Amino acid sequence: MLIDTHCHLDAPEIGDVADIVAAARDSGVAGIVVPAVEPANFESVRSLAHRFDGVAYALGIHPMFVERAGSDALESLAAALAEWSGDPKLVAIGEIGLDHFVPGLDRALQERMFRAQLAMAREAGLPVLMHVRRAQDRVLKHLRASGVGGGIAHAFNGSRQQAEAFIDCGCALGFGGAMTYARARRIRALAAGLPRSAIVLETDAPDIAPAWLEAGPNRPQELARIGATLADLRGESPAAVASWTGANALAVLPRLARALIRLPS
Repeated sequence: MLIDTHCHLDAPEIGDVADIVAAARDSGVAGIVVPAVEPANFESVRSLAHRFDGVAYALGIHPMFVERAGSDALESLAAALAEWSGDPKLVAIGEIGLDHFVPGLDRALQERMFRAQLAMAREAGLPVLMHVRRAQDRVLKHLRASGVGGGIAHAFNGSRQQAEAFIDCGCALGFGGAMTYARARRIRALAAGLPRSAIVLETDAPDIAPAWLEAGPNRPQELARIGATLADLRGESPAAVASWTGANALAVLPRLARALIRLPS
């Protein structure tokens, strides 16, 4: 089954959410995970998940939002996790991590927030959805020290060695629109050569639009064609890739199974 493990369904650029979810379902997408980025959208991602079958959510503070999130952001996250800990649609802590690509971000604050959120994930027994842009080694350092059991390295664009290090930490690697560009040689080589068990699919909609939508916005209904690109790179059928990437998503996000749409076979 097709599962979009990372989709910002609450972003205004997505468009009418009901139409987008229906289009995704019609294209074969059985599940969508919507990560939060700051306390201001915790309630919106939760509400979306409860509005639609097949949609789940994660709670976290994105590294690009840590400065504007406020001094009480971690307290807000802790309170939300305590209130909604029993919610089966809460499947992960995320989107959290580090961003060393965008200039001017406070890296020390990012690291403090990341460490604190990893500790919350460990305490809650939840996997993590990690932003790792140009920061794979630093993310790995904190992940190894945290005791968190696993998660997903979102939009992975590191080396084979770094990929194997995340896998050793119990993580899957998210591949999406970037993989569809012929010029993305390293990403495509990893997608073709990593073990099946290491890969999950994602859109990051409305961002990281695939090659055929280069100007965007991206949407979860594009996941089937993204999956077909992965199938072509690996010399497999799209149906096979949908099956094992979906199984991987359920393995790394154990609560997700309860949120899935059961599509006719």
